[in-house]
Amino acid sequence: RLFVLYLLGSMLLYILSVIFGLLIGSFLNCLAWRLYKNESIGGRSYCPKCSAMIAWYDNIPLLSFLLLRGRCRHCQKKISWQYPLVEVATAILFALAVVRIVGLYGSFEIWGIEALVTLLRDWMLIASVMVVFITDARWYLIFFEVTIPAAVVVLLCNAFLGAPWQSLLLSATIGSGFFLLQYIVSKGRWIGEGDIWMGLLLGAAFGWPLILPAIFIAYLLGALVGIILICLGKKHWSAILPFGTFLATSSVITLFYGEIIVRWYLHLIGLN
Repeated sequence: RLFVLYLLGSMLLYILSVIFGLLIGSFLNCLAWRLYKNESIGGRSYCPKCSAMIAWYDNIPLLSFLLLRGRCRHCQKKISWQYPLVEVATAILFALAVVRIVGLYGSFEIWGIEALVTLLRDWMLIASVMVVFITDARWYLIFFEVTIPAAVVVLLCNAFLGAPWQSLLLSATIGSGFFLLQYIVSKGRWIGEGDIWMGLLLGAAFGWPLILPAIFIAYLLGALVGIILICLGKKHWSAILPFGTFLATSSVITLFYGEIIVRWYLHLIGLN
């Protein structure tokens, strides 16, 4: 009986995390659009094509998109696939973050404040980099209104969890300073200002030495995608890629696999 209760409780926890992730994903879509349009985050959602107000029953994450067959009820124009994809991706990542916390702290029945703060930190990081991915992929923009508050939250969470301030300071300096130097040397031609604040966020989130794979993986992904696009004739060598999307992707990879990557590399070079 205890095992059944534990199993049901675990399933409920994961289901709730998925539902919460869908809701947050819907909010992130709205936040990205409102930031781009320089509009207040308050107020009802509206169709970006015809500006008609969206009723609550047409604004249910994922379900409304499926029931409406991907079209606005009012103008019948197609709804971007970005919206359900972001909602589903956020839901999956939120659930995986819960799985990660269970692996770190044990079953949810014995969670303490440290587990909850760790989950809050991870969810905040996932949500913020999801917005960065959207805005940089669509408009080549990274808003400091997202990265700076997120950096403060994850930094406070890490400080509460006992992360050494030297590690956080070093990581934040490396993360932001690395991109700041490139920005100054290239006079903004290589990277944008938003990448500096993104580096600060990753530094505050991961500490030393996890900031290193977070940056390295982003450049590796950028190089691979760039080469593929060039080979397909979609880009030329001097084309600009939205590097924030690669930083966002690398941050998620580092969150779940960063420590494994660092241990593998140290073992590879004989230091572990």
